[in-house]
Parts: sequence; structure tokens; C-alpha cells
Amino acid sequence: MSDVLADALVDGLAGGLTGLQAGVRRLLTVCLCLAVTPTGAEPLTADDEYAIQAPLVSRSLFLDGAAIGEHMVVVGERGHILVSRDAGISWTQAEVPTRVTLTGVSLYDRARGWAVGHDAVILRTRDGGNTWETVYAAPEEERPLLDVWFQSADRGFAVGAYGLFLETRDAGDSWHPRAIDDGDPHLNHIAAASTDRLYIAAEAGVVFRSDDGGQGWKRLPSPYVGSFFGTLPLDHTRVYLYGLRGHLYFSADGGESWHAVETSTGSLLTNGIPIGADGVLFTGMGGTVLIGQRAGRSVRRLQRADRQGIAGALVAGDDALVIYGESGVVRMPRSRLEDPQ
Repeated sequence: MSDVLADALVDGLAGGLTGLQAGVRRLLTVCLCLAVTPTGAEPLTADDEYAIQAPLVSRSLFLDGAAIGEHMVVVGERGHILVSRDAGISWTQAEVPTRVTLTGVSLYDRARGWAVGHDAVILRTRDGGNTWETVYAAPEEERPLLDVWFQSADRGFAVGAYGLFLETRDAGDSWHPRAIDDGDPHLNHIAAASTDRLYIAAEAGVVFRSDDGGQGWKRLPSPYVGSFFGTLPLDHTRVYLYGLRGHLYFSADGGESWHAVETSTGSLLTNGIPIGADGVLFTGMGGTVLIGQRAGRSVRRLQRADRQGIAGALVAGDDALVIYGESGVVRMPRSRLEDPQ
């Protein structure tokens, strides 16, 4: 069993019954990400290739989201993609040519975007997310993609399990693998402080930084041996790093040194976003929400009463958020973070 699977299980066990349920759900999701394709599986027919249009799709498991203003896209299990053009008030299910679990999504503008997932699938939209096309897939490699980010309209990166790193320079028409490190840790998340400075959060305490727009990468000093699931760059030097068992760190020097932030939780942290003029918000399993100030090194812990795992959040105006995860996608005022849905 890999470190990420073992740590995810321990994370669930550490939190009691409700924590166990959330941890097991996370464990199952991670297992799916690393699962091999059954050799005796029946091939899909043309009619089976598209995600099923489901009336209750908004209650499905969603794993990632992206937003440009009021334009939002969330992706998740069974190839489900939802699109909103009114900051999460209403959602439309997209036409998606796959039923694999989708794990990451990136919007370059209100028309162009990319999503990634199991079978190393990469999808592209040119109409704001209403329809998608498959531009890459490699199920035979048994390495799911976990995140995607585009530096420009043409150049982008997709990262995934066992060190999988793909690059495109033609808007996703073709993708080329690269080795960015001698090892092969799972590359869980890619984020940008600028077009030049990028970060990758990986398993087993591994963190990478690029200072030349993704051409070269170096390992940063790590404050923790457990897996990291993301970074939140605030500017060229300040960046947060988060991962298993509530571990959250802050750096004021681009990751050359790290300072632990007390979170008062043992839950896995899944996502981080800036909110308001100077705030930050982190989400996690078991309904965990952490809120703090960008200039500070402390956070306040909130606990969603329904204890459903939160994969992430999107800002929906000055006083609202779109929360997505185990309970689907929900828009709510920030003041209701502690209320059940």
C-alpha cells in the first residue's frame, strides 16, 4: 500500500466514526485514482462513451472546480461536469464524452478550458464548458491525471500519479510526457504564483517549485513526510502548503522555509482559496473549514454540521461561496458555513 493510501486510512481512523466515514470515502476516491483497469473489462460502445444526463447530478461527488467571475465549472465522478454562468445559482450538465472520474479542471477564459481524470484522460472545451472533446487518453498506462493548469492559451501542464507530467504547446492538440524528477511521486496539484513561478504538491512530503514557467523544477525543503494535496500561492514569495492530517504550512520566501500553522484538526485538507480582500479559506474532510488572514499565520476552524467531506470552494460574490464535495455542489452565504445542508 502506498503512503498516500495508508495515510488517508489513518486520517479517517483518527477522527472517530464520522471521521472514519469521511476518511473511507476519501480512501475510496484515492483508490479509484490509482486503480488498474480490469483486463477482462468490456469495451464501451459509442452510446456508452458519454456521461449520463442525470436529474440529480448536482448531488454527485465533485472533486474540483474553477471560476472566472460568475462563470463556474465543477467536475467529478462518472464524467459529470456542471456549468454555471450566474455564480452557482443555477447549473447545467455538460455533454461529456467519458464516464471516468474527473479530478481536475482549469479555465483559461470564459470559452476555453480543460479537465483531466482517470485513464489519463484530458478533455477540452471551447464553448465555456457546455460541450467537451477528448484530446488525450492513455488508459493502458494505468496512471490517472490529478490536476491541470494553463499558462497561456496554448501552453499547459497536466500532472498525475507516479510522476506523470504532460505538457502541451498547441492548446491541447498534442501532449508530451516529461520527467521533472528522478523519483515518481504522485503529483497531486499544480498552482501558479505567476506565469514564471509554479508549485507542485506531491505525496510523501515532496514539493516542487519552478522559477522559469515550468521548464525546470527543483525540490523544496519539506516540513512534513506525509502527502501534500495543494499549495495556495498568494504572491511571488508568500505561499501556503496543505495536506494530510490537518497539516498546514506558510512560507514567506517561496518555500525555502516553512512555518507550521495550527489548525486544530486532524482532517485531510483538500483545497485552499483566497477570499475577500485579505482572507484565505481551506476546506477538508469531515466538513472542515479553516478561515484566516493572508498576512497572518493563524486560522480559525469551523465545522460543518453535516460532516460531509468538502473537496473545495469557489467564491460566488462578496458574501457567498459555492461548496463542492461529497454532498454535491451547494451555494451558500459564508455565514452558513457551520449550518447543515
